[in-house]
Amino acid sequence: MENPNQKKPRILCLHGFRTSAAILEKLIARLSETVLEKLDLVFLDGPFPAQGKSDVEGIFDPPYYEWFQAKKDFTEYFNLQECIAYIEEYMVKNGPFDGLLGFSQGAILAAALPGMQEQGVVLGKVPKIKFLILISGGKFGGKKFGMPKLASNAFAKPIDLPSLHFIGEMDFLKEEGIALLEAFVDPVVIHHPKGHTVPRLDDKSLQTMLGFIQKIQGIPSDTDYST
Repeated sequence: MENPNQKKPRILCLHGFRTSAAILEKLIARLSETVLEKLDLVFLDGPFPAQGKSDVEGIFDPPYYEWFQAKKDFTEYFNLQECIAYIEEYMVKNGPFDGLLGFSQGAILAAALPGMQEQGVVLGKVPKIKFLILISGGKFGGKKFGMPKLASNAFAKPIDLPSLHFIGEMDFLKEEGIALLEAFVDPVVIHHPKGHTVPRLDDKSLQTMLGFIQKIQGIPSDTDYST
């Protein structure tokens, strides 16, 4: 029998603002093969076509998508409920998933979902999110991003699940990423010298990530149950 501790954690991956599942998959490929072979990664496009210019035009091919919209000062959000309903529907049809990986806008969204699920306001049809991997993320209700009404209690108490946070020294969201750490009980952090991107792992970062994967492999998985 397969050792359940060695089962690949199944992870739903949420891309950045005005990018796509295919683009995030290319970025994540920078991580070591040693890491990638231990994870079952599923990449999902956001529900809304980009409503403006993408920062990755000329670097990555379209189409581009976004998860939700906001006013320029992030005091008001639009389509967040529709976005989460779309994610839940996908998780019901294609799950179960053990955890979430998010980059940029996808990480901001992913970071809030466990608390919102705990409060019973979203993701009621799917198993509890068991862990998060957040790359270049931020926090609703932080300095830069206002708090959407739907997520108002997302961080009411510390998020008590394994979380791995990538924070770039040159990332314009560095401060937001650091502030997000305070929302989690025992966050694991990979600092890297790059900007707003998925970095290649040095030896120390690789060991940190492999240690985190070993930890999440030990969590009983809903995907272990026979149908």
